Amino acid sequence: MFSMTINDFFLTMAGILLGVGVILLLVGVFILVFRAINSDVSKIAEQTAKLAQKGIVDEVSGLVGNASGLVDALNQLVRTTAGIGIFLILLGLALMGAAYGLVTQIN
Repeated sequence: MFSMTINDFFLTMAGILLGVGVILLLVGVFILVFRAINSDVSKIAEQTAKLAQKGIVDEVSGLVGNASGLVDALNQLVRTTAGIGIFLILLGLALMGAAYGLVTQIN
């Protein structure tokens, strides 16, 4: 049977927490860098702005209102994605801090 002392257990738990923390940190950075500033979102926002300008010129109020709603939805999408990325980064840092706390408990 495998025997484990309390120090071995703390070290194992610290290693697991550190690994998960690093993975969450990297995923959060990836989301912030590549997903929040997506070229598709900027293309849709650009086309929506052109659509709204055409609606203003042609005096079509419904078109302008719908384009405005689409721009608001795109802004909310970007904010939500950035919030998820920041949350994952903070959670990763917290797990790495917890791993450090466990390592300092080892005698």
